[in-house]
Amino acid sequence: MKLTIERAALLKALGHVQSAVERRNTIPILSNVLLSAERNGVSFSATDLDMEIVDAAAGHVDQPGQITAPAHMLYEIVRKLPEGADVSLSFTGEDPRLAVQAGRSRFNLPVLPAGDFPVMSADGLSGAMSLDAADLIRLIDKTRFAISAEETRYYLNGMYLHTVMEDGAPKLRAVATDGSRLALAEMPAPEGATGLPGVIVPRKTVGEARRLLEDAGEGVELQISPQKVRFAFAGAALTSKVIDGNFPDYGRVIPKDNTRSVSVEAKLFAQAIDRVATISAEKSRSVRLAFEAGKVVLTVRNMEAGQAVEELEVDYDGEPFELSFNARFLMDITDQISGETAELRFGGPNDPALVLDPGDALVQYILMPLRV
Repeated sequence: MKLTIERAALLKALGHVQSAVERRNTIPILSNVLLSAERNGVSFSATDLDMEIVDAAAGHVDQPGQITAPAHMLYEIVRKLPEGADVSLSFTGEDPRLAVQAGRSRFNLPVLPAGDFPVMSADGLSGAMSLDAADLIRLIDKTRFAISAEETRYYLNGMYLHTVMEDGAPKLRAVATDGSRLALAEMPAPEGATGLPGVIVPRKTVGEARRLLEDAGEGVELQISPQKVRFAFAGAALTSKVIDGNFPDYGRVIPKDNTRSVSVEAKLFAQAIDRVATISAEKSRSVRLAFEAGKVVLTVRNMEAGQAVEELEVDYDGEPFELSFNARFLMDITDQISGETAELRFGGPNDPALVLDPGDALVQYILMPLRV
């Protein structure tokens, strides 16, 4: 195998795929990236057995072939080469190493056979549906903060992507929850989405897809099967296993009868929570919200650090009531509000709160109060 490729194109492709490689691997081949040189260009593949990222780049191929080399090492070498450099990659049977050369720099990296590299099959994946990259970015950004990190409830360790019929129209919906909060975002379903199986996309896959979307251009192709999901971007593709489990019936926890409605300026509310939470105990991060006509009083008490109180104007004219919430969770939700104001709807003292975004009617957030 012998080829020459421009440093920027090589760096971009390696940057896309190498993040799929775990830093610590007990299987040596999984630390490597698969380089495949063909007459029409070069492709790069990396996998952790649960997820595979493939990217392609234009290059001048003198001799086609395949080989694997250490992914992170190769990426770091290319990253440190001068901008605009032409990088030569060559592997011959005479030297059992990959030669990397650019200008006066030369590196020789250990290799493993391409035949040992595991390739993820695309069996069972449906016909691709197309959607705007901006729409997929929105679904991810509005929900991924609520993905659970608790491994015992593995079925919550991802984003539930599925279609629903609402008001006679199909919608593509993303939902994430950790049991204490829930985030829901939806969009009109693209053509071909109706009838697709609902899948739980793992947290790592969601993060990698979001990163690749930065370079995706305008369009993304999405394929789903009961076992896998595939995102195809401009020149790159991410294929991943999905979480084998049943996502809970989240519709049961979405409040329908929260009659106390409060409207507050989202940015000022988030800043006030952040300020008073400075002295909160790290374990609970509890902030008490006392609502009364025209205002809310935020209070944090810490036996060691003292007390913080702040008053904020709100649009509310009902009876006074109080609730406590995890300050970090509350800020995570207010950070997602795209409009100037947030609408908070409350029920009883132990009922989940519903947070709506007047600037985006297709999102909902649910937050459980703390029992203090």
